[in-house]
Amino acid sequence: MGLYVNPGNGAFEISRYSDSYVDKSMLISRTNALYKTENRFLCVSRPRRFGKSMAANMLSAYYSRGCSSAEIFSGLKIEDTPTFQTHLNRHDVIRLDVQQFLFQESHLDIFIEEMQKAVIGDLRKEYGNCFETGPYGLAGVLNQLYAATGKGFIFIIDEWDCVFRIAQAQENVQKRYLDFLRGLFKGADYADLVYMTGILPIKKYGEHSAINIFDEYSMVDSRDLGEYFGFTEEEVRLQCEKHGMAYDDLERWYDGYLAGGQHIYNPKSVADALTWKKCKSYWTGTETYEALKVYIDRNFDGLREAVIEMLGNGHCRVDPSTAQNDMTSFRTRDDILTLLINLGYLAFDETTSEVFIPNREIEQEFLRAVKTGGWGNLTDALNRSEDLLKQTWALNGDAVAKSMEAIRNETTSLLKYNNENSLTCTVLLAYYSAKMYYMNPIMELPSGKGFADVVYLPKQDTDYPALVVELKWNRSAKGAVRQIKNKEYASWIQQYAGDILLVGINYSQKTKKHTCVIERWKK
Repeated sequence: MGLYVNPGNGAFEISRYSDSYVDKSMLISRTNALYKTENRFLCVSRPRRFGKSMAANMLSAYYSRGCSSAEIFSGLKIEDTPTFQTHLNRHDVIRLDVQQFLFQESHLDIFIEEMQKAVIGDLRKEYGNCFETGPYGLAGVLNQLYAATGKGFIFIIDEWDCVFRIAQAQENVQKRYLDFLRGLFKGADYADLVYMTGILPIKKYGEHSAINIFDEYSMVDSRDLGEYFGFTEEEVRLQCEKHGMAYDDLERWYDGYLAGGQHIYNPKSVADALTWKKCKSYWTGTETYEALKVYIDRNFDGLREAVIEMLGNGHCRVDPSTAQNDMTSFRTRDDILTLLINLGYLAFDETTSEVFIPNREIEQEFLRAVKTGGWGNLTDALNRSEDLLKQTWALNGDAVAKSMEAIRNETTSLLKYNNENSLTCTVLLAYYSAKMYYMNPIMELPSGKGFADVVYLPKQDTDYPALVVELKWNRSAKGAVRQIKNKEYASWIQQYAGDILLVGINYSQKTKKHTCVIERWKK
């Protein structure tokens, strides 16, 4: 048993017997199916705290012939699959955590050589002096061993991308590292399976990946590994029952990420909440709002408007295909939004190509970031939201319009009031507090004879009125309510048993004023 070649199973054993362990062993069934196939190169990228290292430790404990793991896997789902015994502790494994060789910037010039030296040292202990080292480094040694024995290796690499986080602006270091990986794996017959994990997908130069042999599994496209990207809803429910906590509390704080069509929870946040019996933001334990602030303060292509819209529970369309998958190459707001998806600050809906703030925990990080940044009086605007919502329930259109004016004045440096989209951002911001009582707003809901601009449906088991909001630009608030009635926008939710309020809001460019009319819908 070595440190890097055929390691032991101690790291996975700690996770396996922890109180909040969730069985993710069926990931092994998927990697077994890819063993020695054309698709044997996997790059699985997830944010911090999403169980990347645990998965890597599990795979290493399962495949490595340097340990005996039958007892650790006893009782797990994978034990009942046909290929479980076929690969259990039968393979030569090379297990690397790149961050162990690159935990400070001064290591950038030596970490590649030091990694190769460490692995070659373990190979020497395992195989003796049957190979020579030369200018081709680790790849050359592995080719010699494969030629002599006919046996390949399984590679498990954690924190593969830490180079791009530490050497953010040093392109020469990044390229040298990618050249090393390309040389190690491109055309490598000795590579039976490669599982590489980190926060970022593989770095692209232009439109092409520098290591195009890897299949990417990411927060943007999880493919068929979605259920292994975090805790699923069912898994969280079972953990709540086990630890005697209310599922609704954890759902409100930590639900919201999507992967492969499933709702995914941040495993570390859930585990911390269950351990301390308290729901709060645990994100700041390993990430600070400063990291988020750096990116959202770059107001590329209306990025601030997008953040404001998402703070109001809105969704924004994004094209992640242009992102270069590093920390510095930004040309549009979509590049930054894609990075925030990879970092876990935003969730991504693959079916609609939309991003949004996933849950209350992450919302706290956004609020901290805008509070200390150059975001004007946005915090004051958000604080007005609760009163504005109460005035809406009271059918007080004048008070709602007055609050809209105040919010506009407080955010005038952030929003450009020259199009209807800015009005939508203002309304979503104004109804920020609605997230406590309502489900996520539905934008442009197909209903009746057209599309309602914004619809707020109350959460289950509440008696708050539904809100159907129609926005007008240089028209009239009364006309907005009339349109809701004439085009029967409320018909889609008429089965809703409670009250339905029709809210018409107009903004006049000439007077720079909002007007609002609110009526109770008569069914």
